[in-house]
Amino acid sequence: MVSQYGFKFAIHLITNHFGKIVAVTISIILVPFSTNRSVTAPKSFFPLQKVCETLFRKGPLSLGEIIRSTELTPEQVKNSLLVLVQHNCVQAYVPADQFRGEDGSMATVEYLALFDNIIHRLRFPKFLEIAKHQLDDEVSELLHPAHCFFEASQFNPVKAYPQTDENPGAIEAVVRESFHKLLKAHYIERCPAPEPVVSTLIKAESAPRKRGSKMAKKFEAPETIEQRVLEAAVPGEAIRFAVTAYTLGNADREAKSDDSSMVNDGDNSGGIANEGSILWRANFEEFIRHLRHKLLVENERKRLDDGAATILSAILDVTKTVEKKVKIEKSAPLSLDSIFTEVTKTEHGRTMTIDRVRASLVQLGCPQRNFDDSYSIDLKSIVEMARNEEVESIVLKRFGSDAYRIFRLLSKSNCFLETDKIAESALVDKKETPRLLYKLWKDNYLYMEKLVVTAAKQSRFMLWKVNKPLLWEYVLDEMYHAALNLSLRLAFEQEKDEDLLHVPADKLVPADKSSEANALQKRYRRLRDVLFLMGSSLMKLDDALMLFHDF
Repeated sequence: MVSQYGFKFAIHLITNHFGKIVAVTISIILVPFSTNRSVTAPKSFFPLQKVCETLFRKGPLSLGEIIRSTELTPEQVKNSLLVLVQHNCVQAYVPADQFRGEDGSMATVEYLALFDNIIHRLRFPKFLEIAKHQLDDEVSELLHPAHCFFEASQFNPVKAYPQTDENPGAIEAVVRESFHKLLKAHYIERCPAPEPVVSTLIKAESAPRKRGSKMAKKFEAPETIEQRVLEAAVPGEAIRFAVTAYTLGNADREAKSDDSSMVNDGDNSGGIANEGSILWRANFEEFIRHLRHKLLVENERKRLDDGAATILSAILDVTKTVEKKVKIEKSAPLSLDSIFTEVTKTEHGRTMTIDRVRASLVQLGCPQRNFDDSYSIDLKSIVEMARNEEVESIVLKRFGSDAYRIFRLLSKSNCFLETDKIAESALVDKKETPRLLYKLWKDNYLYMEKLVVTAAKQSRFMLWKVNKPLLWEYVLDEMYHAALNLSLRLAFEQEKDEDLLHVPADKLVPADKSSEANALQKRYRRLRDVLFLMGSSLMKLDDALMLFHDF
């Protein structure tokens, strides 16, 4: 469940990238209303609160419902949906209970806002840097049409580079080579199905557990409608990254491909492709997986040493092809010989012995081998340690060192502790401990329970605990709030000194030393420093957002 400020931040990104009319459309699909002034549309576009609350309870909406709710013209809503679908911010689908088959009748198409894809727009510079670092500059340039100056995310490789009459064959060869590199690295994928048929009913348990079974079934949260829609829309692995269906410079053969049924060839409500073409888009999942692996490796490098980080990086590189999702709890099992072979292929692992590799595996949490003589790293515990360190740093900066020791004690114990026990173990004054505990509890960093013991004398005890799942949701919401405020301030600074962005470069470094020229240069330097500081802060804050939401 996405928090309130998460929705507001997503609407703010849509507003900055596409304008207010599209933002109003996305706000109707995402949230009932928003007090964010950057999302406020003209009065004729702002829907009634009661209608918005009803739409929020219903979830995905059809075209007619969006038109009635936003009070926009049908043409404006269609154009907005077209932009959002093309930029992977909205996915259209047909509910299975409303699908009528091929009898000529039209099925009702509903539109679902994709929150994660909207937030990924903030990370386009990181995605381009990954492609540039792992591959080369020409390959990263091929992703620019996909992002459309960090906005669009679907593209046709034929139009990626400008065609010239001087040497069209060389340009085509560059495009072909870059395209194959991106596809081999899974950084691009085929666009999803335009309107998949999705069952909106919650699947019932297929087979009940036998009575008296000693195996307790692990609780699994039911799939959300967004997860089911995305799963139905993504092409199968056989054609998702298949290069045989795409041939540069031959549109006729593309149109005759057996897989052309994946393309929307006649949808007037926001199709993602023209008839007879196969479109490709940036694969956000693979970029997020790369960033997650980077965090895991760097966290172990800081906690242990370079050797353990090198071994973990080698394991993740060889097992990433078998990962079915980003948030895997454990790495795929590998034998010690396979791990040693992969480690010796790296630059920092050439001099490692097999005993050194075995010792590092023990450091990484693999003291014993599995039953099949293989090793598997607990990645979930590494992510949890990184989250704990992030929250502990927030507590230290906000509440001080004494509160930090109290919070760290409760976080490590992972159980209820009484007030006097906390004061004694955390080495904090007993008179100061209740005040700090109440302050942490008031700001939602601790969970409290009152225990009344009735004996010869009635006693009341206060028990304290860190509820990590609830705390992480609260911290994530605060981070969305901070990202929203930082983005608003960044937009305000750009708008306030917008005239400086259009000043010629020779006037910013004038030959004369007049007071007017010095004042202009001083304003420009201030704007440059402010934009750099806020932009870098927003990117660092986004790293924390990914840690708590995507990893």
